[in-house]
Amino acid sequence: MEARSTVPRRHLSVLVDLSAVAHNTRVVRQAVSRPATAVMAVVKADAYGHGAIDVARTALGAGATWLGVCTTAEALELRRAGLDAPILAWQHNSAQSMRLATAVGVDVSAQSARTLAFAVDAARSTGRPARVHLEVDTGLARGGAALQHSAALLDAAKAAQDQGLIEVVSVWSHLSHGEVPGHPTLDDQARLLDDVRRQAADTGLDVRRHLAGSLPALTRPDLHLDMIRTGSALYGLLPYTERHRFGLRPAMRVTSHVALTKRVEAGQGVSYEHDWVAPSALNLALVPVGYADGIPRSLSGRLAVCIRGRRYPVVGRICMDQMMVNCGDEKVEEGEEVVLIGSESDGDPTVHEWALAMSTTPCEVATYFDRPHVNRQTVPAPGPGRAEPAHEVRDGAFRPPAGSMCGGQAGAGPERKK
Repeated sequence: MEARSTVPRRHLSVLVDLSAVAHNTRVVRQAVSRPATAVMAVVKADAYGHGAIDVARTALGAGATWLGVCTTAEALELRRAGLDAPILAWQHNSAQSMRLATAVGVDVSAQSARTLAFAVDAARSTGRPARVHLEVDTGLARGGAALQHSAALLDAAKAAQDQGLIEVVSVWSHLSHGEVPGHPTLDDQARLLDDVRRQAADTGLDVRRHLAGSLPALTRPDLHLDMIRTGSALYGLLPYTERHRFGLRPAMRVTSHVALTKRVEAGQGVSYEHDWVAPSALNLALVPVGYADGIPRSLSGRLAVCIRGRRYPVVGRICMDQMMVNCGDEKVEEGEEVVLIGSESDGDPTVHEWALAMSTTPCEVATYFDRPHVNRQTVPAPGPGRAEPAHEVRDGAFRPPAGSMCGGQAGAGPERKK
């Protein structure tokens, strides 16, 4: 049998600092105003490109009691890794999706008569009640039942619960202006969700509520309710000013290396179409990564990297798997590390700089590197964050399903770094 190759498929490396994830989780946990409020660590999209299994273990060890994912496949990956904390998976496009989730004790979300029917089918197929969170649209106009349909959804859910087919756990929604703590829509949406909870009570359903994401968890204790769902804060990806305000630490470092160096003369065009022409004789460094590795071509001419403690601009068009760096008269060596995203304190380019250059959110930038061929490694969190401890869900917080595997757990040249 041929030995399996250990040669990396590509030349981009992502280093995830789990101690930063643990620190950020503790910051959120300490901000929660009510002891009974559960903390959900959102690890969808492979934990925003940071690695769902490692991040989930770390967040649970640092005070989170729930995990949140988008799809059943993501939930199953966590279960296969031995994580038995309560999990909510909220997007389902088939009865089979809910069957698989229910079979391993994963909570599901229903937002319509159709998806509620999936949950009923799952209960009948698996022989165990499906634990259901009813999503309502309080103003984001995205997922969730329209408010005019919420009464019918509640009635149908109550009927299914009376038959022992489902357990209605909560009503929940998502904020439209969650990164603007004083925006009036936050109060409006909280009021509408509370109206739905009262509707549920009138129907005979005793349900909990969850609404707040990362920044409201840190700034709006009145919106903590029964659970907060934190994603971007775990990874230090909140807007720049807010990240500093709360002492959150980015967890991702992205690097490559110098593959080739060369001297070019004044007037030499660089990369496809010669969009950039050398203004004088200078040294170029080739970095063997490009848009196939998650570095958008649109960043051509707007990106800088760090080599040996100094910043250098990327020049010419970013290619599928290569880009060129203007080192001026500085000499760099082949094989030297190139930092694409790193530590602000070290003067490296940051995920927030990338986001600003692209007019997007740091969360989007982080997910660019969630690719099978990227070399991802982790720096373990110290202490209990490295283990998968038992988690006690406090009285009044969300309960794991009885008898399930959740039991008991809730420019122009180089620039010196300043």
